[in-house]
Amino acid sequence: MAHSPLMNEKKGDVLYPSKEPKASLYSRFKRALVIHRHSYILLAPYAILFTMFTVLPVLMSILISFTHFNMLEMPKFVGWQNYTRLFLEDDIFLIAVKNTLLLATITGPISYIACFIFAWLINELSPKLRAFMTLVFYAPSISGNIFFIWQIMFSGDRYGIINGLLMKIGIIIEPILWLKTEAYIMPIIIIVQLWLSLGTGFLAFIAGLQTVDRTLFEAGAVDGIRNRWQELWYITLPSMRPQLMFGAVIQLTTAFAVADVSINLAGFPSVNYAGETIVTHLIDFGTIRFEMGFASAIATVLFILMLSTNLFVQKMLRKVGE
Repeated sequence: MAHSPLMNEKKGDVLYPSKEPKASLYSRFKRALVIHRHSYILLAPYAILFTMFTVLPVLMSILISFTHFNMLEMPKFVGWQNYTRLFLEDDIFLIAVKNTLLLATITGPISYIACFIFAWLINELSPKLRAFMTLVFYAPSISGNIFFIWQIMFSGDRYGIINGLLMKIGIIIEPILWLKTEAYIMPIIIIVQLWLSLGTGFLAFIAGLQTVDRTLFEAGAVDGIRNRWQELWYITLPSMRPQLMFGAVIQLTTAFAVADVSINLAGFPSVNYAGETIVTHLIDFGTIRFEMGFASAIATVLFILMLSTNLFVQKMLRKVGE
């Protein structure tokens, strides 16, 4: 009688392993492929597009970062030369790293918490009012020429909204060149970035709050949960971990990829590179100077920063509700 590979023969008190060889990794993969073939067929279009337009470009960028490539000649392998130049010779890149980390440290957590708090409060409203308030909070992130409003507010003449208000109440005598003064550029960029941050993560939190099972709150009340904060920590947050993970990835990626705000408000380049970020530095070398090898090295460093930060945040979020 044949023995199953998953069964053992028993003789007395001694267990003997089956004599049939274990299935190879390839055969197990092939069997799983046949069993779940419909799922893989449905997943195939996305997997192909994701590989072509995300995975392959990232891998190509990493390879090109070890070359000298000006888009006119064939790439020439230069080893670690681009990275050595980046960290030891490029002082502007160090300024960009400092500004990017400052933006990510401030706007990332604040916008993430703000997105959840606003979503939590809006979720308590009636359906019609909830839909309207969701549109109000989400609209700035999809507006087209929204920077025009901020340029008017921080205009450097007396007709600028901020200058006009401060001069009217007597705080300043002369107009301040807000977007041309080094000390004010980063604070303004941070303010505008926070205002624009209620985007996809905000919608994910709204959706996650809608999926929380209401019966859990009744069970929690029986188990000793007595207030809304305990409900939030022990029931709501653990129930929407996928949305929390997704929101963290979106908010951190957005915080590290700030470029449009700096370029539209502070110019390109900004005064003394006060608004320089890693992405604006990447745009400079990639689309203006066409030093694609060096630009790819910048992109690789940014990719490593994003990946390591996201892994750390996801590890911390797994402890929610413990």
